[in-house]
Amino acid sequence: MLPAAPLRALARDVGFDLVGFARAEPIPREVLGDWLAQGYHADLDWMAERLADRLDVERLLPNARTVVALACNYWHGDEPSPIARYARGRDYHATLRDRLRALRRRLRESFPGVADYGSVDANPVMEKVWAVRAGLGTVGKNGCLITPDFGSWVVLAAMVLDAEVDRYDDAAPADVCGRCTLCLTSCPTGALVADRVVDAGLCLSYQTIEHEGAVPDALRPAMPNLVFGCDVCQDVCPLNATPLRASARFEPRAVARASVVELAAMTRAQFEAWARGMALMRAGYDGLRRNAAYALGAMRAAEGRAVLERLVSDDAAQVREAAAWALEQL
Repeated sequence: MLPAAPLRALARDVGFDLVGFARAEPIPREVLGDWLAQGYHADLDWMAERLADRLDVERLLPNARTVVALACNYWHGDEPSPIARYARGRDYHATLRDRLRALRRRLRESFPGVADYGSVDANPVMEKVWAVRAGLGTVGKNGCLITPDFGSWVVLAAMVLDAEVDRYDDAAPADVCGRCTLCLTSCPTGALVADRVVDAGLCLSYQTIEHEGAVPDALRPAMPNLVFGCDVCQDVCPLNATPLRASARFEPRAVARASVVELAAMTRAQFEAWARGMALMRAGYDGLRRNAAYALGAMRAAEGRAVLERLVSDDAAQVREAAAWALEQL
């Protein structure tokens, strides 16, 4: 059995802002299965893969006994940008993986013989569920984890251990939203189809990052000044009214200050220089320019006409189609 207090201190020493401990008990199937059955995952088929692993961490680490839930604040100011806040700096996956590796080293030095399994948003681990179980926060009506200290401006990681700790944290309260429905009524596409239920196919974060095809016509007018991700449901949340500034590892890079016109007009060399080491690489060069073209059309931005007229002859079909639609809006 591990002492929780020094283990918590190790996690904070390597850079995690929030640390909690939950027993590694299986997650009920309906937590994810009902959402998948409704088709709310759009074409994110990987969400249904390894479902049994997602629901039982003992399949990932034999004899799993504890899940260490970890979170980092990423808020770094209210400067306007067409890029969602979490993606304006270094890719958070890299930052959190660095901190997980550091925690693993410290763990093995202090508690040799303990096995672990770490995850940052890419492995079959439901980090948000574990964060709630470990008392880090509560899932709000917008589907985001909301923490007492940092609101929903957090990114998550988890580490599974094959040892118990001497003190587990209580699960977070079931509701902090009360009667507030600002996120539900403010979502520009109605993607929040019910309390704590997000239809990925309607969500602009999914459309601008994960979806490689054309954005559905009905969603395009909701994209003014939006090129990568969407923060609307977090911006309107009263529980985000007093954010705290994050560490320098999350400081925005130059591309976060680029205009939609500049993003639409960027060359491949500019993209690679701007986006290297950032989450923006997920959308890719053509995906970002496609999104920028849609944004210019939604804004009816006359200053974007010249670049849009150039993009209608672009090599990428998705860029050509988006530019043609945008020109029709102008």
